[in-house]
Amino acid sequence: MSETTTASTPDFVLYGSPVSPFVRKAAALCIEKGAGFDVEPVNIMAMPDWFLEISPMKRIPVLRDRSVATQGPAGTIADSSAICAYIERKHAKPAVYPDNDFDFGRALAVEEYADTVLAPAGGLGIFRPIFFSLMGGKQPDIDTAKQAWANDLPPIFDQLTNELGDKEFMVGESFSIADVAVTCCFMQIALVANTPMDAWPSLSAYFERMQARPSIAGPYAQADGFIRKALPERLNLT
Repeated sequence: MSETTTASTPDFVLYGSPVSPFVRKAAALCIEKGAGFDVEPVNIMAMPDWFLEISPMKRIPVLRDRSVATQGPAGTIADSSAICAYIERKHAKPAVYPDNDFDFGRALAVEEYADTVLAPAGGLGIFRPIFFSLMGGKQPDIDTAKQAWANDLPPIFDQLTNELGDKEFMVGESFSIADVAVTCCFMQIALVANTPMDAWPSLSAYFERMQARPSIAGPYAQADGFIRKALPERLNLT
C-alpha cells in the first residue's frame, strides 16, 4: 500500500504492513487529513536489525517523518497511538480528536480499549490462529477461533454497544480516533472470518457506516487482497 503526493516525496513513512490493524489505524489518520505517506513493508516474523533499532517494543507500525530525519532512530515514532497523536499535531485539520475536553478524554479511553482489549481478543483469538497457522503450513485452528468468537468477543461487543448508545459515533458528535481504533481492530476479525452481528444491531449498523469511509475502506482493501490469496473464503465460526 502506498499513498504519495504528486508534488514531492511525502514526509511520512509507515513501516509495517496493511495486514496490521495498527498500521491501518495510522494510515486512516493520514487519509482523513490528506497527508501523503508511504508504507514500507517489514517482515514481522523475522524483523530486520534496522527495524529493531527503531522499534524497541518490536511492534509495528513505526512512523518516520522524513522532514526530521531520513535514517536511524531520529525522526521515528513507535506505537500507533503516539503516531496518530503526532499526525494530529502536524496536520491539525480536519481534527480527528474531539475539541471538547471530556470527549477528548473519552476518545482516548475508547482507543485504548480497542487497542488493548478488542485487538487481542480478535487478533490473538481469531486472526492469528487462522492466518498464522496457514502461513506456517498448518490447518487453521478453528477451535481456538470459535472459542474466542463465542466467549471472548460478546462481552466486548456489549461494552462497545453501551459506549455507542444511540449516537452515530463512539464519542461526541463527529468521527474521531475512537472510531478509527474500534473499527480497524474489529475488521481484523473480518479479514479471516464471517462476523454475524445480529445480537448487536446498533453496533452492526455502526460498523457498516464506519467501514464505508474511504480512510477505513482503502487500507482494509489492501489487507483483504493479501489475505484472500492464502484464504480465499472467510471461515464460519458459528
